[in-house]
Amino acid sequence: MFWRSVVGKLAITILLLVSFVLFILTILLLEFFETFHVSEAENEMMQTATKISQMIEQYDNQELAFENAELVKSPTSRITVIYSDGALRTSDSTDSDLNEMKPEWLQNDEELMDVFNGQDVKKETMLPNSNIEAMIVGTPVKPDGAVFIYQSLDIVNQTKAETTKIIFLAAGIAIILTTFFAFFLSTRITSPLIKMREAALDLTRGEFNTKVPVLTRDEIGELAMAFNRMGRQLKFHINALRQEKEQFSSIVSSMADGVITLNRNGDMLVTNPPAEDFIEKLYYEKGIEPSDDHRKTPEPLSDILQSVIEDENEVIREIDTQGRTWVMIMTPLYDQSYVRGAVAVIRDMTEERRLDQMRQDFIANVSHELRTPISMLQGYSEAIVDDVAESKEEKNELAQIIREESLRMGRLVNELLDLARMEAGHTTLNKENIDAGKFLERILKKFRGIAGDNNVRLISEEDLTISGISIDADRMEQVFTNLIDNAIRHTKENGYVKVTAGNTDTHLHISIEDNGSGIPEEDLPFVFERFYKADKSRTRNGKKKGTGLGLAIAKNIVEAHEGTINVKSMTGEGTTFEIKIPLHED
Repeated sequence: MFWRSVVGKLAITILLLVSFVLFILTILLLEFFETFHVSEAENEMMQTATKISQMIEQYDNQELAFENAELVKSPTSRITVIYSDGALRTSDSTDSDLNEMKPEWLQNDEELMDVFNGQDVKKETMLPNSNIEAMIVGTPVKPDGAVFIYQSLDIVNQTKAETTKIIFLAAGIAIILTTFFAFFLSTRITSPLIKMREAALDLTRGEFNTKVPVLTRDEIGELAMAFNRMGRQLKFHINALRQEKEQFSSIVSSMADGVITLNRNGDMLVTNPPAEDFIEKLYYEKGIEPSDDHRKTPEPLSDILQSVIEDENEVIREIDTQGRTWVMIMTPLYDQSYVRGAVAVIRDMTEERRLDQMRQDFIANVSHELRTPISMLQGYSEAIVDDVAESKEEKNELAQIIREESLRMGRLVNELLDLARMEAGHTTLNKENIDAGKFLERILKKFRGIAGDNNVRLISEEDLTISGISIDADRMEQVFTNLIDNAIRHTKENGYVKVTAGNTDTHLHISIEDNGSGIPEEDLPFVFERFYKADKSRTRNGKKKGTGLGLAIAKNIVEAHEGTINVKSMTGEGTTFEIKIPLHED
């Protein structure tokens, strides 16, 4: 509303202040002019009475002096002359209501009788036998006479009324001018303030380039300059905060660890992708439907949050959900001394746990693989030293066993070294252009005798349209030797092992299929890991035991050729290994 605005308040304040001053001034002026008019009228009448008294004293002819006196006085007044012999004469007046003065009136008024004592008299009184208020002045006439002049106060009252009208008119004009001036002044003062308010609203909308024009050099101008300076500083700090927020958001989003910021009520304020993945798993496990509106922390995060708020200490917990292991560190967030929430850092430790387990399994497997041959070496060597074997044939048999076990240990160590070099990326391939068909035929020829000894049919199918391929022949022969040997040893009598070779425009395809015992489904994801053996007894149909490193080495060799190796198997039906190697023709 108008009177609530700065313009209205300032204008009304100025108007009320000026009105109050004009009111006081009007009262004082009215009082002053009322006294002034009466005093002026009395002085004028006294001057006239003095002139008449002088005329009467100077003129011997009383009639002539009285006639001249009538010419000097005001038409609305009356003159009463009392001569020294006691005679009384009163002049006419245009005011018919003004009564003539009687001797009785003078005799009854002690103040008027002072004139005969040589004093001038001024008095306001009610005329006898009338309702007229009149001014009377009197002056003595030598030797014992007096002159009295009196007239009605209506004349003075009329003058006072005219003066009052003029004063009120001037006051009204002053109020009107003051109102105009007040609105002009308040508008001029508040116009920059209104622009500052609009600029402030623009700042709230994020328009930090808004500036207030500086029109004056007074306090309002200084306020405008300070406002513009504040806008620049605010823009600088907002930009700095925005950059810090974007930097913080980028850092949090790019972190491999999950980050969750919580308030005291358990609402999630900030999350990054790993944390959201963790929360989704918890929601799924707890049967909670995730949504944008539902941002409450699920169990067990809410319990941990309450513990952090109550104890004001960092809490470390390990949480298992959906087959994965997470480690969470929750730290309280303070607003001075008040805990306003907490921040939780979550790390997926599944891979670390798996690697730890693999390292433990690796040590256990190496120990197991070495323990058996070392025990046999120790036992059979002691038998030879202690002459347990008496004949030369028995000693040769024990020495042969010692030799085979030492070869096995050497093979295990060499395979471990080869695998370590391959996994470290230190594999050096001696590629050469070879005939793929002849290369496979040479490998198959090597296994035909072994397949015949085991009553296993070794089948070869070729559909090659290429003349040569660039590979490391020794390394790839190691791969195929391992796969074909495994297939023969895990295939029962009268079974088969089929090697199929073909190619496309870009790749060489080779598959090794058997109808042996197969690999259990739960073991398929781990067959290419070191020391992993699907047969937990570590024996394969009673045949020679392997080291458990062959498939891991084969996988690394194939990948070194930028190829892929996959396995498909069904228990009791057989296994198929598929190899794809890019073609590099000369």
